[in-house]
Amino acid sequence: MHRRTRYVALTCILVLTLVALYRKYSPIVVDGDPDYFPLTGEIPDSATSTQAALEDPIEPTIEPAVDIPPHRIVFDAEGRANATFIMLARNSDLKGALLSLRQLEDRFNRRFNYPHVFLNEEEFTDDFKRQIRNLTPSQVEFGVIPSEHWYQPEWIDDEKAQEAMKQMARMNVKYGGNLAYHNMCRFNSGFFFKHPLVQKYQWYWRVEPNVKFHCDISQDPFRFMVENNKTYGFTLAVYEIPATIRSLWGHVKDFMAKYPEYIRDEDNALKFISNDRGGTYSRCHFWSNFEIASLDFWRSEAYSTFFDYLDATGGFYYERWGDAPVHSIAAALMLSKSQIHLFEDIGYQHDDWSHCPQTQELWEAGRCMCSRHDSFDYSSDSCRRKWDALGVD
Repeated sequence: MHRRTRYVALTCILVLTLVALYRKYSPIVVDGDPDYFPLTGEIPDSATSTQAALEDPIEPTIEPAVDIPPHRIVFDAEGRANATFIMLARNSDLKGALLSLRQLEDRFNRRFNYPHVFLNEEEFTDDFKRQIRNLTPSQVEFGVIPSEHWYQPEWIDDEKAQEAMKQMARMNVKYGGNLAYHNMCRFNSGFFFKHPLVQKYQWYWRVEPNVKFHCDISQDPFRFMVENNKTYGFTLAVYEIPATIRSLWGHVKDFMAKYPEYIRDEDNALKFISNDRGGTYSRCHFWSNFEIASLDFWRSEAYSTFFDYLDATGGFYYERWGDAPVHSIAAALMLSKSQIHLFEDIGYQHDDWSHCPQTQELWEAGRCMCSRHDSFDYSSDSCRRKWDALGVD
């Protein structure tokens, strides 16, 4: 009996020893370690083999066999991407915020339960928070924008900026004389993705007060973006007001000449933003009040350098550069056109401009409350035809 016990004990010790050796020297990375598995889930094949490791007791360095793709697949237990809705609103926007949130929850988020982030340059009131939370069971966070991210920076020539805004007001340039609007455009161009409440996310869906979602959204746009290697998504494309961006393209050309390493040479969307191979700006841009996009793209070295370069010119205050052309130009120049996606199936309206799915199949599937004939897509003010000409799926 004692002999059998000793045999079992020795066998267990031997098995445990072999397991320990395998774990120590095996090239296979433990499943679930995001630092070593590429998106495809393939096991790196360049690691030192078990036999070689046994011959050389030095701990092997394990590297992925392929480059990490631009978007890492990170889904939670319910299959959601690492994503959030972001709404920039003031306390006075409560009614419009509630209208947008109610439609977004009814048409999409009641099935997916993604979190919401609300940002304001001042504290939200308790009543604002209470009414917003009453409309959704999802997590909701309210944040104050750091003053250095919102207000006109000290290095701006205030006298020059004030005179420029007065001139734009006299010319009836939309929002040209509104300092808060200039602050907002600069914040949305270079700072919203740096907010502490946003830092933990990889993806965002920008939502404005007083927007409408015309159709049911049964598929998860975030998962679509991740799984199809998309970076920037939009619904409407429009022409920018010329008086707001008089010098913008000149500075963009200077940037391209100084930092050619950040410009994608092939298969970009330059033809969408320029009719003459970059000589001039077509004024076409993705209307950024609706965006589903990668936060990592805005945080990248390329975009950060681009924003800092433009910001240093003072154009957000000496002119009225919007975040929409800034985002659009960056996406068109720095991404493959295949990484930019038109969400044809998402019926959407902001102000008087509306996108309605153009095919009967999508219109019926979404139970849409919009008219395809009234859709803005192919009006004279739309850049949709220029996007279609790129032939992007």
